[in-house]
Amino acid sequence: MLGFLVWLMLLFLCWPIALVALVMYPLVWLLLLPFRLLGIGVEAVFELLRAVVMLPARVLGGGVRR
Repeated sequence: MLGFLVWLMLLFLCWPIALVALVMYPLVWLLLLPFRLLGIGVEAVFELLRAVVMLPARVLGGGVRR
């Protein structure tokens, strides 16, 4: 919501820049999408490594009781 309000202020103050921002936002989002996917993959690998390292402790009874 805050981003939309900032864009409305930009539209009121300088509409050409606001229109350029409106057109460029999806392009920038598409350019950054592979990096987000890479980040998700790296985070998944680290979670897998953490689970493998913590497995012996969980099997021996350590960890949170439910």
